[in-house]
Amino acid sequence: MQIRISDDALAVACGADAVAERFAGLGHEVARVSSWGMHWLEPLVEIEGRGYGPVAAGDVEAILNGRGEHLAIGTVAEHPFIAAQTRLTFARAGRTRSLSLEDYAATGGWAGLARAREIGPEAVVAEVTASGLRGRGGAGFPAGIKWSTVAQAADDRKYIVCNADEGDSGTFADRMVMEGDPFMLIEGMAIAGLAVGAGKGFVYIRSEYPHAIRKMEAAVRLAAATVAPFKIEVRVGAGAYVCGEETSLLNSLEGKRGEVRAKPPLPAHEGLFGCPTVINNVLTLAAVPFVLAEGAQAYAGYGRGRSRGTMPIQLAGNIRHGGLYETGFGVTLGELVNGIGGGTASGRPVRAVQVGGPLGAYFPPALFDTPFDYEAFTAVDGLIGHGGVTVFDDSVDMAAQARFAFEFCAAESCGKCTPCRIGAVRGRETIEAVIRGEAGASNLALVADLCDTMKFGSLCALGGFTPYPVMSAITHFPEDFDRRGTLAAE
Repeated sequence: MQIRISDDALAVACGADAVAERFAGLGHEVARVSSWGMHWLEPLVEIEGRGYGPVAAGDVEAILNGRGEHLAIGTVAEHPFIAAQTRLTFARAGRTRSLSLEDYAATGGWAGLARAREIGPEAVVAEVTASGLRGRGGAGFPAGIKWSTVAQAADDRKYIVCNADEGDSGTFADRMVMEGDPFMLIEGMAIAGLAVGAGKGFVYIRSEYPHAIRKMEAAVRLAAATVAPFKIEVRVGAGAYVCGEETSLLNSLEGKRGEVRAKPPLPAHEGLFGCPTVINNVLTLAAVPFVLAEGAQAYAGYGRGRSRGTMPIQLAGNIRHGGLYETGFGVTLGELVNGIGGGTASGRPVRAVQVGGPLGAYFPPALFDTPFDYEAFTAVDGLIGHGGVTVFDDSVDMAAQARFAFEFCAAESCGKCTPCRIGAVRGRETIEAVIRGEAGASNLALVADLCDTMKFGSLCALGGFTPYPVMSAITHFPEDFDRRGTLAAE
């Protein structure tokens, strides 16, 4: 009897190790595999394809004795949450052992790298460009253009840097890739190195991801011969949110303070150690093996408009069915929250959804018909960011959320530019005055002016994106900023 239990960090946090130990203690062999991404069901136990969850250690005997039907979810692969997805990046999720080279090769692993070596660097760059793959870390910049720029640079030394500093609240897709399918990320980095002429790559992981760090370090050692002569080194960050910004990350990699660099020069021209550098997010690089193995058009066939391929969307916050949902661009926000996510976990009405992490805009239900793609979100003053969707019910205080956005920016600012360093502090103070009912109309006008300065005057997205949650909260939830009913009288 085959028993499969995830060793993903979330599953472990929910008690998966104790469940696995109980099965093993009763004489059963347990395979620790990657996570299916149905987080509300963790720890999820799969026995001969049939799933049970969430399972506690005390449920094990009941399941083995045929008395666990109250936990049964049917065939895991056929569960509606899984069956409705289009899994390209997460095709192996729940199906393979993360550090098994045998499992990886048996499920199509290394096919993309083999084809890349066959067709050569120029054709690889052309393939990535034709696929329409855009950066999944937040900016949505076309990966092919970035790769082409580095490929055309004449320098002898070039680097591939994987930004795994996944710091946005409500996001976990990067972690799931590194913990569940690390060879896919390594393959993507090796393909990128071949394409642009880089001999070495770095994976920069936030220190708060100890499981991912251990998995990536082990995977790099196991895959070293396969990706040679390309070499990969894992580096651990010190926890600064701003190091998710590419130039701050480069400074940190070089042993300097994590502080934003002014552009130009762009990292593609002068990046790590002054050399041309490709910096891509985990999800971007993880999409590359599919693009090369199946062809650009196979990838571009999903999505809509200029948003091609699939997006691993992370459903979090006050939501009934939280987890990883990969689908082609175009699904509406309402479908994600109410249909796929099942509404709030509290059972109360959804009031707001924040997309794109702590610096993403808040969407009211009136905008739930917005398609999930880059251009559609831009049109309503939002951003997709890393694909995190955080749900709030009707008990949320949106004025407090706006205050938090300024407070977060002030705490995480590297301090290099004035709009971010000073603006965030003054913004928090001004919002606090509004909450106290002091000169509400004039202070809200001041906040709007301050946000305009931060948006267009900050050196990086930390200060530049802080206005999104603030102004969307004020625009869509004005009643929370006028508790005393004084604005109309001013």
